[in-house]
Amino acid sequence: MFKHLTPFVRTLVVRATGTIFIAIGFIFGCWTAMIPAIKVRFELDEAQLGLLLLFLPAGVVVMNPLSIPLIRRLGSSQMSRLFLVLTALLFIFPPLMPTIEWVAAGLFLAGMAFSATNIAMNTCAANLEQDRNINIIASCHGLWSLGAMFGAIIASMLTGFGIAPFLTMIFLFGIVILLAIGLKRPLVDLPADQQESSTEKKSKGFVMPNRALWLIITISICVYLMEGTMADWSAVYMREVLGRPETQVGWGFAVYAFFMASGRLLGDQLIARFTSKMVLQVGGVIAAIGLGLLILQPALLLILVGFALAGIGVSLGAPILYAASAKAPGLPPGAGLATMNTFAMGAFLAGPAFIGFIAKWYTLPFAFGIIAIGALLWAFQARWMKAV
Repeated sequence: MFKHLTPFVRTLVVRATGTIFIAIGFIFGCWTAMIPAIKVRFELDEAQLGLLLLFLPAGVVVMNPLSIPLIRRLGSSQMSRLFLVLTALLFIFPPLMPTIEWVAAGLFLAGMAFSATNIAMNTCAANLEQDRNINIIASCHGLWSLGAMFGAIIASMLTGFGIAPFLTMIFLFGIVILLAIGLKRPLVDLPADQQESSTEKKSKGFVMPNRALWLIITISICVYLMEGTMADWSAVYMREVLGRPETQVGWGFAVYAFFMASGRLLGDQLIARFTSKMVLQVGGVIAAIGLGLLILQPALLLILVGFALAGIGVSLGAPILYAASAKAPGLPPGAGLATMNTFAMGAFLAGPAFIGFIAKWYTLPFAFGIIAIGALLWAFQARWMKAV
């Protein structure tokens, strides 16, 4: 069942690349557990918190077009390590800032670093896949989810025991520095980034989507809106809607991330057996059921089951959509993936702001209901996708 994970066990450079995914996931998981504390500290309502969270995707949007020339200049390996450290450093500042304006500025800069790391590490994984004829991207995304799970658990527990959030992030920063130093030598074996012709360089940006790509984009918006909502609002949901204590507010996201990681680590096997189209369809239905349990607000065990089903349902959306957009017909090489990623990252990082406004006008469970409808929508739309 786990035979496809052999490269992570036997190959040092593949393990090193996967470690970057774990580390950046760990950083993001720690941040998600800090969000309720920031909400309470500055006495924000749901709409204000949603607006604040919008500064993170703003940094991502600004950084996206700048990342490609940086990769060409620094190389994906060096850029991954450099911006991994920078991301850990910049996520220290939002919990530390004395005013909400400075928190917003810190999130903007953290979003820029997060975007650069994300693009660089995925480039490393793609280069390894092509150079060694292996499939590792779905598993790498699974490792990201594992890192996010442990980050949410640890940060939630430390915060619950009275440790200041910024001290947790400073401790994390020290670990990431040591990790980045340790990764320098293993990453030397990464294949060099491919040199593109001038024509291909011009094509690797945003293009006007054709019909096939629009279908992929609409599904990706639903998938990433759910991912972003789970990341930014699960801890708030656990605390304010479900009334769980501080030490438990990170449990929902941790369970979600664990089952998302499990789905991704098994992803290559599942897609090969059932096709990507069927996996997307079934996943959307499972995710909607999981969100339905959260809306019903049952006992804690069933709440965690709901988070688990949400994680399983959404787990393989991203790997399937990355592959499908890269092969979208009628587009220049790489243009489909770059364009889809722009919409997807926008939904992942800006979607939580939208959820905040809906929660302010109605309720947070009502907002989660909209995400559940989106999950059913992507399951319905997946009928017209070609298997990849």
